[in-house]
Amino acid sequence: MGVVREAAGIAAYSIGKWQEALSDLRAARRMTGRHNLLPIIADCERGLGRPERALEIARDPAASALDTEDRVELRIVASGARRDLGQPDAALVELQVPELKERRARPWAARLFYAYADALLELGRREDAREYFSRASAVDREGGTDADERLAELEGVEIVDADEDIVWTDAEEPEEPEGLEGMGTGSPESRASAGGGQPRGDS
Repeated sequence: MGVVREAAGIAAYSIGKWQEALSDLRAARRMTGRHNLLPIIADCERGLGRPERALEIARDPAASALDTEDRVELRIVASGARRDLGQPDAALVELQVPELKERRARPWAARLFYAYADALLELGRREDAREYFSRASAVDREGGTDADERLAELEGVEIVDADEDIVWTDAEEPEEPEGLEGMGTGSPESRASAGGGQPRGDS
């Protein structure tokens, strides 16, 4: 029933029940002999406030047999554990893996670039952080990170969602043009065609 314990562990992990997740995921690993759960197990240890234990898991010999995506995820968790311990320089080193040179939109690339940018920023290396947030944004086709927002923040640019409706307050709402009183009950389209200007939210 290893697959059942794995599913239960992942479900518990997704809602932050670290101890419950850890118990199920460890059991699943023993039952299946699979090591791809190591990154989640290590992150559970972080969630429980045990970053040293997370680092021990990251050094598990079985980690060398992980595929690229899981290996990168484990490095990201290890980097986070270093930051938990107040070791920002070591956190950056944890992420200095060959995959940082990747240029294609691999599933794991955005998260790696994002984590590296965040570690650089903590060290005050804003220009380098900007480069890696930009790289994360370029390959994040699934929108799994907020790299766009972080990049804009570094560049002092405010992102405005064009799909959001404009909401006027009483103080801000424009007055009806003179001569059109009483026409406010019509649709925005009818007001515009009657000479009332663009419908609100289209400007």
